[in-house]
Amino acid sequence: MSATLLAIDAGTTGVSTVLFDRELRPILRAYREFAQRFPAPGWVEHDAEAILGALAATLAEVLAHPRARDVAALGLTNQRETVFALERASGRALSPGIVWQDRRTEARCRELAAAGRLETVRARTGLVLDPYFSATKIEWLLAHDAELRARALAGEVVFGTVDTLILAYLTRGAVLATDPTNASRTMLFDIQRRVFDPELCAWFGCAPAWLPEVRGSTGDFGLTHPERCGGRTVPIRGVAGDQQAALFGQGCFDAGTLKVTYGTGSFLLLNTGAERRDSRRGLLTTLAVDRTGGVAYALEGSAFVCGALVQWLRDQLGFFARASEIEPLARSVSDSGGVFVVPAFTGLGAPYWDANARGAILGLTRGSTRAHIARAALEAMAFQNAELVELLRAESGLAIASLLADGGAAENALLLELQADLSGVRVRRPADLAATARGAAALAGLGIGLWSDPDTPAALRDDVREFAPASTVKERKKRLTAWRRAVRRVRTR
Repeated sequence: MSATLLAIDAGTTGVSTVLFDRELRPILRAYREFAQRFPAPGWVEHDAEAILGALAATLAEVLAHPRARDVAALGLTNQRETVFALERASGRALSPGIVWQDRRTEARCRELAAAGRLETVRARTGLVLDPYFSATKIEWLLAHDAELRARALAGEVVFGTVDTLILAYLTRGAVLATDPTNASRTMLFDIQRRVFDPELCAWFGCAPAWLPEVRGSTGDFGLTHPERCGGRTVPIRGVAGDQQAALFGQGCFDAGTLKVTYGTGSFLLLNTGAERRDSRRGLLTTLAVDRTGGVAYALEGSAFVCGALVQWLRDQLGFFARASEIEPLARSVSDSGGVFVVPAFTGLGAPYWDANARGAILGLTRGSTRAHIARAALEAMAFQNAELVELLRAESGLAIASLLADGGAAENALLLELQADLSGVRVRRPADLAATARGAAALAGLGIGLWSDPDTPAALRDDVREFAPASTVKERKKRLTAWRRAVRRVRTR
């Protein structure tokens, strides 16, 4: 009963390490931010050493806790699509990582779409041709670094997402692997055959041999090297991309269960079970994890900017000193006064997939105040997700009774009130919002047989706060129509 679990959550702006008890309740959480790099307009990069430095600091802090002596396994979850070129022999990063938000390959994606490649990509990977995914990032690295390409041709390079980078670090180069959920975000992975597709790889100048081994999400990912984990060898038994980990951590094991994670962006995943369901209106089909630790399918809608919008109001415009101050500011007015914020800072994600769109504040009058803009920002976050809930309901054919919310911005009760109202579903918020880390720990616990059923941990049955819709269907449709008019103003296609 004393067994504990470690979870590493390597996000877009920082790394968390969390120590959980066997009931998946957090004992200690440590967090460190790391710097972002913006070397050119539309480019976003991460330095591997910055990520690993944040990881090392949080691990050291958590491992100092007395309950860390009882760690039974470690689970890992990570920002997806971001890709690094790693030296095969050591796991060392050979160049900065290109981040999921990066748009430098937009022209290449348009070129491939014009060449008729979109339908093949969609059929095999469940994705759309967009710079968001890893494939064109890998192609760009190979095209712009002759030495890297020569080393790749010599078999000395592995192109891996952040989970691969961290596994290589934790095992000191012994394991260069990934799992199906992360692999399914590369635009190189056939989600039905569950292999990296040779033809897709060839389109992007890559080879399957240059990609990491794919192991099950509750598989054996080796042991931590004592030098990297406080002198301990801990079995690594759970790996999943952050959104799929949050789905698992919310207890969404069965078809028809839906969660939203409010992070840098916002991401909705609907578990569709063993059946693949494809979208024709801008949603993605991706791989998730079923209750046994095996593969399930999910439909996903993603908005690229969510919590980042609040950060922008805080850091760039100076609206408030702390992100938590947006709620009382937004509540100080009864509505947005006709103001709309469309946060297309890095283009529009689902369902529009318009990489060239840019953000705007619309509907300003002489009477508009900071409070109106703050409320419009929260409404924008909810509007984006409401559109996606509507699409998920229509395209899955599944009954959606509620939406489970997690992530930092889910602390904002006004945001969840707006979300329930605009989506027309009950929004449920658990006591612990760190569902991503909880999902990683749950996968690790399942991977070592700590429980036979992932429903067992008590944390999944803890009290939740529920937010119910207040608007009529007619009112909701009217507001969504006005939002779509605002979005049309920034779209380029």
